[in-house]
Amino acid sequence: MDYKALAQQTAQEILGYYQDTSGWKVVKNSLIICGFLFLFEKKITVSSKASKKFHGNLYRVEGMIPESTSKLSDFLFKPENRVRWDNSLKMYNMVLKIDSDTFLCHTITQSFAMGSISPRDFIDLVSLKHYERNMDVISSTSVDFPAYPPSSSYIRGYNHACGYICLPVQENPTYSKLVMFVQTEMRGKLAPSIIEATMPSNLVSFMLNVKDGIKTQKISSRRGYHHNGHSSFLKKK
Repeated sequence: MDYKALAQQTAQEILGYYQDTSGWKVVKNSLIICGFLFLFEKKITVSSKASKKFHGNLYRVEGMIPESTSKLSDFLFKPENRVRWDNSLKMYNMVLKIDSDTFLCHTITQSFAMGSISPRDFIDLVSLKHYERNMDVISSTSVDFPAYPPSSSYIRGYNHACGYICLPVQENPTYSKLVMFVQTEMRGKLAPSIIEATMPSNLVSFMLNVKDGIKTQKISSRRGYHHNGHSSFLKKK
């Protein structure tokens, strides 16, 4: 399989979803209070429309993240610490590195909707593309990978073209606009109504996980900086 060509095609699909402004229906809004001394509101919006890929929905999630675009895309793309901040996953492992910007990953989700949706596993092609005006696109789509066939332990789900678009906020470059697209075929014997009832809240939770993960990473970086600086001082003494 030509993974690079498929990654390019998937990224173009994500860009197409972003540019398509028609037919979206807002299914959930969530106001988040940000700031310390000066409180302000940031809104997470979840919209949906019928997917052209399968009998389900394509979801669009938009929110503001307090991080520069380059650091945000790096945070979302790297698999090393994914399960530490993404509460929806129990495993996220790179199983084949194609190049520095493209890899295959094996994902196992947590159960959700109070256990009514059991864990699924996925094999996805993930890729990072850089575009003009500091826009980054992280795309993913499910693929067949013989080294990781479906098992009896989990229902093998399928992600049709999904991904993130990270854009700088012009008036404040320390913030980024994050737009996420999800069209996941859970498979199994789930009623579509269960997925439609639970997916919007899960997508809001994901955005909150990103915010919290970024915050934790910044705190850890600061502690590491101070610790390293203190250690160097002691050595000089």
